[in-house]
Amino acid sequence: MRARWAIAVAIAVLLLGRLPAGRFQGIGGPVNPPPTAPLLLQLQSTVDGLTRNIFPAVKDNYGFCIKDPQDDWDRTFNYTKDLDFLGDCADRTPDFSARLCTIAEVKFYFSSFIESGGKTSYLKPNKNCNSSSWVPGCEPGWASSVTPDVNVDLQESEYIPLRTLDSQPCCAGFFCPYGITCMIPCPLGAYCPVAKLNGTTGLCDPYKYQPPPSKPNHTCGGADIWADVDHSGDLFCPAGYYCPSTIQKNNCSSGHFCRMGFTHETSCYKSSTCHSNSEKQNTTIFGALVMVALILLLLIIYNFSDRILTYRERRQAKSREAAVRIAREAVQARERWKAAKNIAVKHAVGIQNQISRTFSRKVSNKLQESYKVLGLSRQLSDASTSDIEELSMLGNNNMTHSSEKISDISESPQMDIGDSYPRKNATKGKHMHTRTRIFKDAYIEIEKEKVLQQEKKNLTFSGVISMATKNEIRTRPIIEITFKDLTLVLKRNKKQLLKSVTGKLIPGHVTAIMGPSGAGKTTFLTALAGKTSGCQMTGLVLINGKVEPIRSYKKIIGFVPQDDIVHGNLTVEENLWFSANCRLSADMPTANRVLIVERTIESLGLQSVRNSLVGTVEKRGISGGQRKRVNVGLEMVMEPSLLILDEPTSGLDSSSSLLLLRALRREALEGVNISMVVHQPSYTLFSMFDDLILLAKGGLIAYQGPVRKVEEYFSGLGIIVPERVNPPDYFIDILEGIVKPGTSTAVKSNQLPLIWMLHNGYNVPPDMRNEVDSVNASFRSGISSDRGGSDEDSGDTDVWGDIKGAFEEKRDHIEHNFSKSKDLANRRTPGKLKQYKYYLGRVFKQRLREATTQAVDYLILGLAGVCLGILAKGNDANLGLSWARLVL
Repeated sequence: MRARWAIAVAIAVLLLGRLPAGRFQGIGGPVNPPPTAPLLLQLQSTVDGLTRNIFPAVKDNYGFCIKDPQDDWDRTFNYTKDLDFLGDCADRTPDFSARLCTIAEVKFYFSSFIESGGKTSYLKPNKNCNSSSWVPGCEPGWASSVTPDVNVDLQESEYIPLRTLDSQPCCAGFFCPYGITCMIPCPLGAYCPVAKLNGTTGLCDPYKYQPPPSKPNHTCGGADIWADVDHSGDLFCPAGYYCPSTIQKNNCSSGHFCRMGFTHETSCYKSSTCHSNSEKQNTTIFGALVMVALILLLLIIYNFSDRILTYRERRQAKSREAAVRIAREAVQARERWKAAKNIAVKHAVGIQNQISRTFSRKVSNKLQESYKVLGLSRQLSDASTSDIEELSMLGNNNMTHSSEKISDISESPQMDIGDSYPRKNATKGKHMHTRTRIFKDAYIEIEKEKVLQQEKKNLTFSGVISMATKNEIRTRPIIEITFKDLTLVLKRNKKQLLKSVTGKLIPGHVTAIMGPSGAGKTTFLTALAGKTSGCQMTGLVLINGKVEPIRSYKKIIGFVPQDDIVHGNLTVEENLWFSANCRLSADMPTANRVLIVERTIESLGLQSVRNSLVGTVEKRGISGGQRKRVNVGLEMVMEPSLLILDEPTSGLDSSSSLLLLRALRREALEGVNISMVVHQPSYTLFSMFDDLILLAKGGLIAYQGPVRKVEEYFSGLGIIVPERVNPPDYFIDILEGIVKPGTSTAVKSNQLPLIWMLHNGYNVPPDMRNEVDSVNASFRSGISSDRGGSDEDSGDTDVWGDIKGAFEEKRDHIEHNFSKSKDLANRRTPGKLKQYKYYLGRVFKQRLREATTQAVDYLILGLAGVCLGILAKGNDANLGLSWARLVL
């Protein structure tokens, strides 16, 4: 509000700066003659000179809130086009220049608004208008003059002249405020005629003041106020008229409209209707057309939004199905060649044995018939007797060499694939690397991997490395994690979450982490992943035998939380592709990306639901088991070297868990270090793990090693798993204290972590050394002689400790989210701009799938806006502010 009045003061100062300083002779002396055209031109020249001197200062102070200060000045105070109101005022009051306000009086007038909070009817007492001096010129619409011997300097900004003589009504084109005795020119866009008394209301029309009742001879004067529209709306040119000057008002002609304060007519649109004296053009037809177009657009979105994505999915599915068909034909051709090779080798060996006894022609004819049945080439079936004799002399080594040749032929499925395409597409396939071809290459590779897995079911990680080297397959970086005396303590209350945890996570192995509730399984995994905050971690963690922060490898570490993080309004394939695009190497070819995503979908058994929405709580999609597998697939598609999973099998049946673990074992064959928290796995599932970490309560390890040796270890302690009892369930029940170890052993469940430390020669924590003597001597063979270590501080548990711990936890959380560590992953992921593009694409798909709901919402909003627009009577002059106040 104050800013508005300050701008008004500045404008008024500029206005007065344009008026010439003058000296006049009062009554009885010489009188200024009526102004002539040369005099008005001279006045205009003087005004322009003063404007150039004052305007820069005002622009520097208030130009920040005006787009074009010079243009606003010209449209508001440039009277060069019509100076008639000056001539009329000079004819009526020859001393009019002595009645004009000085800069000091203008500042006094507008500063009173600011101090009174915008009350236009209140001015502070001044030299001319106060309790002891109140001349008629103090009344609204009237002005007074000065004494004849006073020189009036209109540029005076500090001194208010004494102006109390010859009070007369204010000239047309000027306004004379209540409480001061001078005139101020009205701005362009205002209509300031001399008021006329309305006998009915007693007011001076068109203004809202009335003559003083105590002065019957006091008539109505000119305008009395100039402020904002709310306070002085009667000063401005009324709506339906235009005022080219401040003393002239014309009717708005037909085909034009004139709003309040207009100085000229504005033409209406051709399709709109504008009668004479129209305040605004009737644009109802345009609003109706816009609403109809908007409704049609929303209806189109409502009906066809799903088809846009469906068409794209159908096109991709067509390319994928063609690729799958080609890949299957290649596999079938490979199997036929393999069967033919085996039969040929078998018969070749039989030929060798028969030739050694006799050279019967019947054998040769029989071989020819068998080859024809098999559909082999005529070169083999037409083998001459001399060839057979030569074959018999080669021996077993040559038979092996022949089988290798046939094997080489069978290893190239493209040989059979090329024949499945027409010749006319051969040239096109060479020059165009289409999506179908990319899918074809991916599925051929997947089928090859399936065959290799079937042939070598017991293939180890070292075997995969050798096979990858032979076939030039990309291998992932290896991450081996070794932890020693790992201890985790909360900073807030000094509670121990993990205690002296020692072990190793081996690449190419699937490690199961089990234990009773509250043993710290999830905490252990988050500590290894470098995601803990608010905790003090001690001990040693080695990455590939080096002391390096785990966060340096975060680009090749996958972490699957317990809660699902998939997007329910995206399909399974879209979720996987978004993760792959953002987290795989930026320079990876598209064909390799397709292979990774398709391999993940195939290994997780998600082919049947790849185009199905994952679903949300409100809108059901795929099943819970499939959702879990998608959650794991988000991390598998980024090809991690270390994959950490927090209870991925929770809530799944045995078949879904088995399918998930098979996919993880396939990842482990590529050298991925996989660790996962599991609860109550079946014996079949338990046997599929390579290693096991059993955590007891208090964050202590009770066993860490191969799964196949866990029963042997516990049986050595006298803990034997009963028949028909699942071993992992039995071990967890013992650690929980539900089941006693048995009468045949003196071991207690709370002693198992200590026994494990003594069994492996680990350092025993100081607070557990008192229990060493209670353990049977037979379990302490191999105890480490080094029991060094300092006692841990117990820590204060007072209020100050809690506050300090809370601040440290917050600091760690900020450092974890914003600190940068050295990148040792050697993977350059997409930059921020490219990731932003992927995010925009994802949001576009999500909004497009929700287009139906959004279309309905926007349709309701549009109709509500139409209703409010019809009911509301907003004023263009105040932008509907008065109506808004009424509503609020």
